[in-house]
Amino acid sequence: MRKFIRFVKRLNLWQKIVSKLHKFANSYFYTPNLFENFLSIALIPLSLVYSLVIKLKKLSTKQISYEIPIINVGNLVLGGSGKTPLCIALYQEFSPKLKTFIILRGYKRASKGLFVVASDGEILQNVKISGDEAMVYAINGANVIVSEDRDLGIKKAINLGAKLVILDDAFSKFHINKFEILLRPPLKPASNFTIPSGVYRYPKSFYKYANFIPKSGDIISKSEILNHTKNMVLVTAIANPSRLNEHLKHCIGHEFFPDHHSFTKKELDDILKKYKATSLLVTEKDFVKIKEFDIPLSKLILKTSISQNFKSEISAYLRKFYATI
Repeated sequence: MRKFIRFVKRLNLWQKIVSKLHKFANSYFYTPNLFENFLSIALIPLSLVYSLVIKLKKLSTKQISYEIPIINVGNLVLGGSGKTPLCIALYQEFSPKLKTFIILRGYKRASKGLFVVASDGEILQNVKISGDEAMVYAINGANVIVSEDRDLGIKKAINLGAKLVILDDAFSKFHINKFEILLRPPLKPASNFTIPSGVYRYPKSFYKYANFIPKSGDIISKSEILNHTKNMVLVTAIANPSRLNEHLKHCIGHEFFPDHHSFTKKELDDILKKYKATSLLVTEKDFVKIKEFDIPLSKLILKTSISQNFKSEISAYLRKFYATI
């Protein structure tokens, strides 16, 4: 029992360290102070080497094509840029015409290998197996596969009757011939260099490889709060939580955790007590991990749709495979 208590204490300490590192990264990449600016400049040589390696990998990779259209929704920076809601919007737009699967790695899931998370309206795995993002897709009615090996995932989807595949965050799979959608970051990075000097995980020049870069107005988003209560606390574990700042006016406080954080019931109960809150306001990505905790929750729903221009770009690509789309 004592060993277990010590382990829990070490775990809490580790979570605090991760949280501080997360805050430092946000500051370093987006709003650096004088020291962070100097650090970024000092690391430029490493970034140049990293960029060269990525460029050589891209140029030396031969592409393979599959028998069905494949769309990738990605970005060039670390962290979130709204890939999940856009994948849902694309699925909802085109799945009525073509049987569609969303395939993703399933980052931070407690499993390895390929799993069919949801198929034909049936959720087949729990959130620990699927990961939080895959479960968000599943509860929104999508066919979902998680697989570190995207090629295996695509082949499995085809075996299940897929006529269209949407890849979540697979820009790095240079060998797959796909329609590349690249999202720009919601916040402007302080540096245009790649990691470790800047936030770019691929050189900024790689935007030239995009088939489509959504502009203002191409992605239409509207948020809604379900079970709005008087004294809500915003609690979230997503990348770039500042994207939710507009909702702080509805809350009496906020607690931000590192992306994909695994919540415990105790830490959420402690937040409720700390603020004397009537509920915790959480995103869908957080909700799927804590819905069984029996605590008062308010859910932030982001409804996303795409412009006619966006639809036309995708439809033109799909007509290369299906003349009647």
